[in-house]
Amino acid sequence: MTVRTKRRLELAAGAVVLVLLLSGCARRVLPQDTLNPAGPEGQKINTLFWPVFWIAVGVFVLVEGLLVVALVRFRHRPGRGIPKQVHGNRRLEVTWTIIPAVLLLGVAIPTIGTIFSLAAKPANALRIDVTGHQWWWEVRYPALGVTTANEIHIPVGRPVLVFITSNDVIHSFWVPRLAGKQDLEPGRTNHLTIEASQRGTYLGQCAEYCGFSHANMRLRVMAEPMVQFMAWAAQEAKPAAAPAAGSLAAQGAQDFATGACVGCHTVSGVKNAGGVLGPNLTHFASRTTFAGATFANTPQNLEMWLRDPPAVKPGADMPNLHLSQDEINALIAYLGTLK
Repeated sequence: MTVRTKRRLELAAGAVVLVLLLSGCARRVLPQDTLNPAGPEGQKINTLFWPVFWIAVGVFVLVEGLLVVALVRFRHRPGRGIPKQVHGNRRLEVTWTIIPAVLLLGVAIPTIGTIFSLAAKPANALRIDVTGHQWWWEVRYPALGVTTANEIHIPVGRPVLVFITSNDVIHSFWVPRLAGKQDLEPGRTNHLTIEASQRGTYLGQCAEYCGFSHANMRLRVMAEPMVQFMAWAAQEAKPAAAPAAGSLAAQGAQDFATGACVGCHTVSGVKNAGGVLGPNLTHFASRTTFAGATFANTPQNLEMWLRDPPAVKPGADMPNLHLSQDEINALIAYLGTLK
């Protein structure tokens, strides 16, 4: 390889790296963008991030700059002896001890303040209890008598205190635009505060590897005005409506109540349907997603799921029940009535 070719390859590689770095600077509104906070808790983290980031950039530039200067200025040359050593230079050693200590202090003070601020429990917060399962989220509103799964509804402009724990392994609750990460640990209850300043749907996920379907353990936080939130909560607190007699949905309700479904799922108002291994399905049709917020709640996706759950979500606890097409159609019709 000639010197000219080698230089061209080095320039091309440098150009590629530069393009990648610049592409990371694009200011786009991404679904899970921690640098685009949508609430006061997320803003606290963002406010801490930028000064720490620029301090780190300054340290990097200074250290790498001095390293480049040393490599160029003191590189070996024919006839040149060993550069003068600075061991024992007290002034230099004191300087490069004090400067890092000051930088660390500058980072530590706002960091500690932010940690305590994020850990505080707001007095007027709405309480939500979230339990992590492999691989879905159980969501309870103790004061409202509501239980749902994977989709968390919150009122705009009101802090929400989320108490989190795990039913099996360690998970991590993370809605990047609303708050930081918080681990869910079996036998221990942690908490964090989330709050949305404007209405919208904020995507989240489990941020701790927890098994085969870790990537399929997603969640959504839906922020809406207080009036709409209370209307949603009132509807969710009601028992499931019975389908019309003689309908396909009624046949699905019969199959649900007499089959394996009631062993794992709860449907309020349905006798014997008090299982707790799977999500509460009382108002399943009001949700936009299912299976850990992995699939859109459509008849096509439901059919795919009911036909063979582990095939579309590896490791799913719901087994292949070997349902007939007629049973699948009836169950889809019934689930569609649970609003």
